[in-house]
Amino acid sequence: MLPTPELVKEYIVAGLDCMHVEVEGDGQHFNAVIVSDAFAGKRLIARHQLVYAALGDRMRAEIHALSMKTLTPEEFQK
Repeated sequence: MLPTPELVKEYIVAGLDCMHVEVEGDGQHFNAVIVSDAFAGKRLIARHQLVYAALGDRMRAEIHALSMKTLTPEEFQK
């Protein structure tokens, strides 16, 4: 069974404290906008690593590709 965008969103929210998450996709390729205070002061790679950690093994087993925009609340409001 392929994951839905809603399911991917649930995975992210369960593993990372987020203020806002949007996920679109076709079951294998997903695009996400993720807003979290946890991203403050972190470089892009560290932000992505936080999301990958939240997804865990699902990133290899269920999700083929994930393109993401990771923002702090301040960046998101701009």
